[in-house]
Amino acid sequence: MRERRSVGAARALPVLLAALLTGCQEVAPRQEGELGERAAATSTPSGYGAVFLGVDECSSFGTTSFTEVPCDGERAAARVVARYDGTVGDGPACPATTDFVLHISEQSTASDEDGDGAIPRGYACMRGLVPPHPGDPGGGGGPRTIVGDCVYGLADGRVRETACDGGGGHTPEYRVTKAVDTRAKCPVSTALYVELGNAEKPVGCATRL
Repeated sequence: MRERRSVGAARALPVLLAALLTGCQEVAPRQEGELGERAAATSTPSGYGAVFLGVDECSSFGTTSFTEVPCDGERAAARVVARYDGTVGDGPACPATTDFVLHISEQSTASDEDGDGAIPRGYACMRGLVPPHPGDPGGGGGPRTIVGDCVYGLADGRVRETACDGGGGHTPEYRVTKAVDTRAKCPVSTALYVELGNAEKPVGCATRL
């Protein structure tokens, strides 16, 4: 199941942008899990590209707001590695090592992508410009669980993702060692099945550490 936490109160800006800072995951042992989610922030287009937060454009730092800024500027914090229209649930998955996702609300405004008075609903897959990267294998975060990630057990029998080096405040107990298309292809040492959000190999085989 998903765990959500607020990043900050939304500020009144022309275009709203929900920043989905993902990273936690809960699954029952030996069952496939769900991707974790944490959310929300605001933003406004700045005119640095033809598409608001297009691929290779950058966003600013912020806990209550994000703005499109020049990537070589001192305010730049993360780069767009993929950009899709629609919602995460209906669209393509972000690249495996994405650090977090920015959700863009559909808005009508004079400051839009192509001058037609509207910014379509979509989402931007973001990668921080500097380490640490929670989306890296074992980093303890990101919108997807990938091979190399670790999880720890909760009191009710579920598990949650954490950094493999213990830096997330919890001791890792399982590591995802392989991605397969069906559970039957996991090795016999598998103690936990984890949903990876990968269309070709959606099952993660996790072994106990």
